[in-house]
Amino acid sequence: MADKTEEIPQNARRVFVNDVDKYTSKNIARFLDLCVVGASLVDPGEADVEEDDDRLHDEQPKLKGATFQIVGTVSSQTEEKCSFIAEEYSNLKREDLRRHLMKCDVVIYDITQNADQIDEAQWAVSALHEEMDQFSGPKMFILLSTIMTWAMTKPADKDYPEFPFTEENYRRRKAHPNFHNHIGLEKLVIKLGKTKSSQFSTYVVASGLQYGMGEHLFHLFFKMSWLGEVSQVPIFGDGSNIIPTIHINDLAGVIQNVIDHKPKPQSFVAVDDSKNTMEDIVKAVTFMLGPGKTQNVSKEEIYLIRDLTQTDIDSLLLNLRIEATYLKGNFNIQWVSETGMVENIEQITEEYKQTRGLLPLRICILGPPAVGKSTIAERICKHYKLHHVKLKETITETLENLESCVRIEDEENDQSEAHEFLDTLKENMNQNEGRLDDQYVIRIMRDKLRTKPCMNQGFVLDGFPKTYEQAKELFTGDEEPEGLQSKHEKKIIPEITSNDDSEYLLVIEKVCKKVGKPKNYGIILEEVEEEERRQAEQQLKERAAQRAEAVRREEEEAQKRDHRWGEWNQQLEEVRRQEHDLLESQSELLRNYLMKDVMPTLTQGLIECCRIRPGDPIDFLAEYLLKNNPEG
Repeated sequence: MADKTEEIPQNARRVFVNDVDKYTSKNIARFLDLCVVGASLVDPGEADVEEDDDRLHDEQPKLKGATFQIVGTVSSQTEEKCSFIAEEYSNLKREDLRRHLMKCDVVIYDITQNADQIDEAQWAVSALHEEMDQFSGPKMFILLSTIMTWAMTKPADKDYPEFPFTEENYRRRKAHPNFHNHIGLEKLVIKLGKTKSSQFSTYVVASGLQYGMGEHLFHLFFKMSWLGEVSQVPIFGDGSNIIPTIHINDLAGVIQNVIDHKPKPQSFVAVDDSKNTMEDIVKAVTFMLGPGKTQNVSKEEIYLIRDLTQTDIDSLLLNLRIEATYLKGNFNIQWVSETGMVENIEQITEEYKQTRGLLPLRICILGPPAVGKSTIAERICKHYKLHHVKLKETITETLENLESCVRIEDEENDQSEAHEFLDTLKENMNQNEGRLDDQYVIRIMRDKLRTKPCMNQGFVLDGFPKTYEQAKELFTGDEEPEGLQSKHEKKIIPEITSNDDSEYLLVIEKVCKKVGKPKNYGIILEEVEEEERRQAEQQLKERAAQRAEAVRREEEEAQKRDHRWGEWNQQLEEVRRQEHDLLESQSELLRNYLMKDVMPTLTQGLIECCRIRPGDPIDFLAEYLLKNNPEG
């Protein structure tokens, strides 16, 4: 749990928000933290304090007086704490959660992002209703639900199906099949608020699809456009489905008005005035951030997108016309994007880049020939995910693109500026032996630096401009109107210029230290998985090689053992043979002696012994041999 060190004013209202580390709840909490209690009850023209239009984007000190003290649960505990959260809770047991809820004046439960919170929200509103008599003062429960609980509502007049729904059709609403639990909770919240509304009031806000402040549901299209890795951004289906939307800060403004006004109706629809289709939204996003081209694909392909949950898919395929009549007529909302996402796309994309820290890096590397400019540029581009802009390649790319455009125009019998520019470039190259004049080189390079990829991620300009005059013309040229010129020039002038011919690593270290951390998306999930797969394959190959090497060594050792064993056996046989031969040679004399001198006498002695048959044959034979010894 993290607590603020500042004192909370006595007239502050304690507000509980669930999952305060998630997109919707976090932005609502940040908005309320900057608000004064009761501010929406006062007309902005009569307010004592005028707030800047950008107050929702920059966190400022609270206005003196009544404030909202924000507490809430987080899905995971982290070391980084939000400055606008007074207390954070994680892994709470139900009794501990009940104790925290009882201390709050307002309880906000968001179930638009995480359906798992439905059970907890149901328990929370029921638990508070049971403890109603123990309240120290009035309490308010706000359920932030989704417009998907209206998704299958049938039009009142079949002859005019395009006629939009309003809150008056509340009882006729019919939820999408995957959102029955949402509408069941909505009904429970409304029911429990009717018991004693002066003590425990309950409200349901059905939010349109939320956008702004870094994006959540539409982040897929923003990221795809910003990265520029696809030539056409997909539109799932024909794109004619109307998407009810609302800026996340406008939704927070609706919550603020509910808290301040304590309105009599218990259910509201929170959407902006737009009736944008899915095609309108995707085209607006890709025009501002990406290639400006879209492609209609089958609805089934949306299920192949890993980043989208089933709830996200159902929401993006929604087709619903609905208007927020009550809040338009009764609430005092300082709209950020009242006319919708498409009408305010420039502001929305700027919020997206600022919130996510997607700032382009522009670097220029200069130096004499053969000092390693391109090597350094390539390594910096790889580290920061930037685009490597080289003069020769850019000119070649421009010529190829112009020729492609001209071929298409020839097929359509159309002549345009591309055809004229290509002819001019070719004529100039013929006059200058394949080289281009500076004015054309400058134009080509300037157009390259103003492409969406270079404007989004940034670039490393390799070895150009070569002179001060080229640099002045490239970054401060006067071809365009003054306003547009300054705007574009500001976005292509490099922040870092490296003119060092030292060792590569030293230069790269200096550049990285000056630039800081990458202001880009990190390695995306597919790249992480690909790297993990590559590493796993490499490890398997290394292990297989180690096992093969171990088997080879074992076989070699076995062969060596067998070879040594064979040699030893051969040597043993040779020793045995030599011993046998030696014994044979040494025993031959003895055999001859025995056969010649001993055996005849012994044979005669045995014959005599058999003939006489003495009492002691041994003594008889010994005496006989002594008497008849031939050498005796």
